[in-house]
Amino acid sequence: MSVKECDHHRKRRQVIIRRICGGILIFVFLVLLVILIIWAVLRPTKPTFILQDITVYAFNATVANFLTSNFQVTLTSRNPNDHIGVYYDHLAAYISYRNQQVTYRTAIPPTYQGHKEVNVWSPFVYGTNIPIAPFNFQSLSQEENDVILVTLRVDGKVRWKVGVFVSGHYHIHVRCPAYINFGSQGNGVRIGENGAMKYMMIQRCAVSV
Repeated sequence: MSVKECDHHRKRRQVIIRRICGGILIFVFLVLLVILIIWAVLRPTKPTFILQDITVYAFNATVANFLTSNFQVTLTSRNPNDHIGVYYDHLAAYISYRNQQVTYRTAIPPTYQGHKEVNVWSPFVYGTNIPIAPFNFQSLSQEENDVILVTLRVDGKVRWKVGVFVSGHYHIHVRCPAYINFGSQGNGVRIGENGAMKYMMIQRCAVSV
């Protein structure tokens, strides 16, 4: 075989390889373009969360710079989308006071939320002898017989489902402020004989994805 024939075959293989690579790139581009168009048409909206109520079983800052607390919260989540489902993965709920976490994280079981569906979660969130900053302990000591603002936080990951397509993970952060009145004019309802108090909230939460 002559040198010219070898060069001809080599150039032909290069042309074929370039065409294959170009075809693959065009296919990938078209797939991404279709996904983008579908995404733009559907206009996915982030879920809405509402803190329905919070039951306080314990909230004691009796030892310097340590807090023991026990809450049960009722949280509803609604998917407002008509054509997009939501997978909730790795969700965890906890309570913070003045931007400091004061309970352990409680895992919420993973679930799928269909179009316009509503989910209700009622996790317990608690902490035993959780160390808190001295200035926060001082604030708690001053407010323990008055109104205390705590925040229910839920962090985790979500995925969107459109038809058979499921997106990658997106971080979700939910923030639900809760004003708890421990004073004599408190609006809580006593639950059982253990001194637990249930407070109705119906508080819309801030959601970021």
